[in-house]
Amino acid sequence: MKKPILTIVLASTLAFGAVGSQAVFAKPVEIAQNQPVKVFDHKVINKLNVENIYKNIEFLSKTPRVAGTVSEDNAVKFIKEQFESYGYEVDLQPFTFYGYTPPHTIELNVNGYDGKLNPDSFTYTVSGEVSGELVYAGLGTASDLEGLDLTGKIALIKRGEISFAEKVLNAANKGASGVVIYNNTSGAMNGTLGEANENYVPAAALSKAEGDALAAALSNGQALTADLKIEGARTGESVSHNVIATKKPTNKKKDTNNVIVVGSHHDSVAGAPGANDDASGTAMTLELARVFKDLPTDSEIRFITFGAEELGLIGSTHYVANLSDDEKNRMIANFNLDMVGSKDAGDLIMATLDGQPNLVTELAQASSTRLNGTPTPYSQGGRSDHVPFAEAGIPAALFIHSPTEPWYHTPEDTIDKISKEKLKDVAEIVGTAVYEQARFDNMGPKPKKAKKIKADKQAYHEKNIR
Repeated sequence: MKKPILTIVLASTLAFGAVGSQAVFAKPVEIAQNQPVKVFDHKVINKLNVENIYKNIEFLSKTPRVAGTVSEDNAVKFIKEQFESYGYEVDLQPFTFYGYTPPHTIELNVNGYDGKLNPDSFTYTVSGEVSGELVYAGLGTASDLEGLDLTGKIALIKRGEISFAEKVLNAANKGASGVVIYNNTSGAMNGTLGEANENYVPAAALSKAEGDALAAALSNGQALTADLKIEGARTGESVSHNVIATKKPTNKKKDTNNVIVVGSHHDSVAGAPGANDDASGTAMTLELARVFKDLPTDSEIRFITFGAEELGLIGSTHYVANLSDDEKNRMIANFNLDMVGSKDAGDLIMATLDGQPNLVTELAQASSTRLNGTPTPYSQGGRSDHVPFAEAGIPAALFIHSPTEPWYHTPEDTIDKISKEKLKDVAEIVGTAVYEQARFDNMGPKPKKAKKIKADKQAYHEKNIR
């Protein structure tokens, strides 16, 4: 997910450090406090199996699932097959997007250097296989390159002063066939060239320690030659998918005509296995679909995993944009599960686009109070798949732990960082909240009527967009 910017609005007087600043307190949502766990809660809780969630995270996080790549296609196939194994008919909703596909192979070998190198890529780097003398080129500025002949050579450049794109273009203009940029501080680079450019040459990133060692060898007069291979990188039109499993109301005569969406995104960023972001949400969506398949409900429930969230909420935006007005008016809630299992992240919160409570937060606060004794706090936050729903006037909230874990969007987002206890907690809160609304003879919070949804949507646009 795109890391949310959160203004915390607590529903109880809790000390909460999600943003490292003073929390803004709001009047608690009016829900029944200290309710006992109800019989209908156990119908969900007793069916939930956290081992299923964990195993599906493990499978999905074997490799990064970048939108538009074969690995994402494999994830889509797996999700579809899981839904079908529970008895659902599944719709795949394809959509195209113009964007960058990162490389699947990055190799850098330096002859004459004994150390092991672990190169990484820059977003928008180009594919290519080049070899040549490795030449130190300072910071890659125009003045650093003045007088240097880089024709057919690979430039070793230090991070700093100018953008990565300028460094690559400056070296290319001097005839370099490739560029290696190393960090000026510890930690991962996570760099981008900003946008596609036909004048780029293949470029790879190294850590500070690796770059310093190479620069020192060159400074000592050692001759080094490098072989750089980048494969799979491209900029252009790609295809991703949303995966949709629909549970129809059990009894047509008691159909409320309401639709509830439980969703997550199945893609990850390049280089990150995405166990928490967001295999955790995807696996939880799958498990909730399994649990609800045979539960009696009077509302339609759609279980959806979205593609290309990491590229700008593309899948969820496409989904909402293609809903009819009738479907939007029938849609009363979107429960968005994003990063719900990291053992070293903070506490569970909910985020709504406007920071105000809605049906989703009310249901979840009621269920968390029944289960845990305290209501889950709500907050203001965007940058995940609840946003398109909220902008369409549909009550929506993101479920996430805050603050996020240290390895967010890194190769360290792996299965061993996942907490089964946190998975169980979120699944129970969301599952019982959904069932409180969707079960027969529901006496819980009532959804907004279609006219009210339209009025809220108009008010939102007047306040935030115009």
